[in-house]
Amino acid sequence: MNNMIVSVNPHIYAKDTTQTIMRDVLIALFPAVIASIVLFGVKALLVEVVCVAVAMGCEWVFEKITKKPCTVMDLSAAVTGLILALNLPVDIHLWQAAFGSFVAIIVVKQFFGGIGQNFANPAITARVIMLVAFSGAMTTWAVPAFADATSAATPLAVIAGGEGQLPSLMQMFLGARGGSMGETSCLALLLGGAYLIYRRVISWHTPVAFIGTVLVLTALLGQQPLYQVMAGGLFLGAIFMATDYTTSPPTPAGKLIFGVGCGLITVLIRVWGNYPEGVSFSILLMNILNPYICDWTRTKPFGGVQA
Repeated sequence: MNNMIVSVNPHIYAKDTTQTIMRDVLIALFPAVIASIVLFGVKALLVEVVCVAVAMGCEWVFEKITKKPCTVMDLSAAVTGLILALNLPVDIHLWQAAFGSFVAIIVVKQFFGGIGQNFANPAITARVIMLVAFSGAMTTWAVPAFADATSAATPLAVIAGGEGQLPSLMQMFLGARGGSMGETSCLALLLGGAYLIYRRVISWHTPVAFIGTVLVLTALLGQQPLYQVMAGGLFLGAIFMATDYTTSPPTPAGKLIFGVGCGLITVLIRVWGNYPEGVSFSILLMNILNPYICDWTRTKPFGGVQA
């Protein structure tokens, strides 16, 4: 016992770094990127490249101007840019996509201190701002090349309006429907989510709680639960945005509360709101509540006593 060394934490080191985690997220997003190109054409790739390039460029320039350590190579800016791109319609103007990346990196991330300091998910916040600023462009959907649909209305808009024909459940699962570039193919997003869980980048708690809450509540309300689950950005949001380390709780209990809250708000907006989709708003609102959830679910240190 005389040889015991006492020092400040951390006491356990892991090989994972920000770069390796973000690299895994990029790999997990690859199926959705491929699906977006197959479904919507080469324009999808162009939008994705612009968003990623502008996001990384904005981070590099800002950190050079402010003389902060350069964090571009940790790939967090690339992940933000790509997730934002997958949340956009394929026909969005490239300057609007670039504006979204600027808002995500400069306004939401860097103005609040950089990675780990932002109060809300940068991609989600940028998408909400773009929805307000460019509402026409952000709600104009293209029909996938091989879809049978004659209208680009999203399934959620069809359900909300009570008019139009819904795609088949198989079309919903594969992505042959209107929507943002990266949200339509549930298959691609599930493959990415399975990879992240396998790599232990994320846990199952938040995605399952989020998707499960939407499924159960819409079933109870008679709102076509299978379509509600596969429509909109639910899978993209639940797997890749609601699980953001900085803006979501670290404990299993907190993750479950966070996911249930996201699901509840999503259903409230979809069923009773004026806007047919609520995923982005739900995650943003729960990001704001995240500090309180962390306080409620914080675990007591081993050997600790009540202060």
